[in-house]
Amino acid sequence: MHGTIARMQRFASTPFRAFVILAGIFLVVGWLMGYLRSLDESLGVRLPAWVQIPGIVAIVSGATLGLTCGVMLSTRGIGTLGGEESFMPKEFLASGPFRFVRNPMSLGAVVLLAGFALWHRSTLGLGLAVAAFLAFHLVAVYVEEPGLERRFGASYRKYQQNVRRWVPRITR
Repeated sequence: MHGTIARMQRFASTPFRAFVILAGIFLVVGWLMGYLRSLDESLGVRLPAWVQIPGIVAIVSGATLGLTCGVMLSTRGIGTLGGEESFMPKEFLASGPFRFVRNPMSLGAVVLLAGFALWHRSTLGLGLAVAAFLAFHLVAVYVEEPGLERRFGASYRKYQQNVRRWVPRITR
């Protein structure tokens, strides 16, 4: 019995856990997005079939970005600290996808949602992706960024000057 509990505790503190949780969320959201398609059809709106190809590209891209960020955060903060600190990174992340945009995990989620909407040919799904983007933007501007600035100070302010919130810089 003790061995089973120890294995479960090790699983709960690994990057694999973040991968499993995020993958499960992605699959459920994709499945639920399919229900919006029937609502679209009842409203008489439907996207053309060719949008499914960019939808698949967006699903793969968004899921890869979200999972990569989730694993990075889980190895440097989430799940590695206790108490109230459990959702705060131990160190400021400016590597991997975080080098290009300040909110790559949220961006990946929006791209994934838009991909599912395109794959299911759902205009309401695209509206949901836009709503999610607006919610992520408000959280980033009014909650995450002020908190990171308080936590990391000058290093975060310099990061803000060099890395855009949502759209990667093409030049340095």
